[in-house]
Amino acid sequence: MSGSPENETLVYRRFTPDDIAAAHGLTMAVSWPHRAEDWRFAAEAGSGFAVEDAGNVIGTALFWKFGADRATLGMVIVSPDYQGRGIGGKLMNLVLQETGDRVTFLHATEAGRPLYEKLGFRVCGSLEQHQGAVFQPPLVSLPAGERLRPLGINDTPQLIELASRACGLDRSEVLPALLQNADGIALARDGELLGFALFRRFGRGYAIGPVVAPDSADHSRAKALIRHWLALNEGAFVRIDVPSGSGLTDWLIGLGLPRVDLVVKMVRNSDPASHEGPPDPLVRQFGIINQAMA
Repeated sequence: MSGSPENETLVYRRFTPDDIAAAHGLTMAVSWPHRAEDWRFAAEAGSGFAVEDAGNVIGTALFWKFGADRATLGMVIVSPDYQGRGIGGKLMNLVLQETGDRVTFLHATEAGRPLYEKLGFRVCGSLEQHQGAVFQPPLVSLPAGERLRPLGINDTPQLIELASRACGLDRSEVLPALLQNADGIALARDGELLGFALFRRFGRGYAIGPVVAPDSADHSRAKALIRHWLALNEGAFVRIDVPSGSGLTDWLIGLGLPRVDLVVKMVRNSDPASHEGPPDPLVRQFGIINQAMA
């Protein structure tokens, strides 16, 4: 690699499964909660790059392609000892060469936002992270005729359709992989699948998401799906990331899940205004998979 002398020993290459242990060490160094298992799921679902110095991985960036024209990126990390040397920018450029003209999304901290803006990303929304040791939540009434039921093996095609509609990204590949590592509950009416919520191990405890449901004035369907998992896991450490404007913030805080972070959602290769609302008028995503895959 050309550049300043201090960067001449750096080697940029494809991320491989053998990098997971080192990547997990990077997340611990920057106080991210990801387990090695969380890294493995993310890496197997996508692709990416690593940068090493003298054989030691000191930076990563991953990306995920959805359908023919969408992508997300995340897990952009540079070791604290190597920050300020343009390494993050180089990793991002490698990723963006791969995503090309695709409409590409990411979630950015305030520290990372200036870099992403230089690369053509613009703010198109925000995301609220809630977490805590949950308490027994009150019952939530569903509309007449609707009920919660366990997910069945034959539900997968409908889950993919609902998830894809709700977030605007093709979930045909990532959702089946997610179902192998998650438990699920469905919202149904007269045999029709209306929504669902998944629950899995993640980070310091567990994560709820995605949460997909038709909307209503009181957001009762999304609340009932989330409440199901909270009631079954009283006292556990649970995290859920919800798009701003979901209508769930005060309710989650009242249940013992305070908002601990707010990050901006950014988009490249598209007008930000076209992504400020839900992609589908009938079904919404009230909780995401994670900030990398959205």
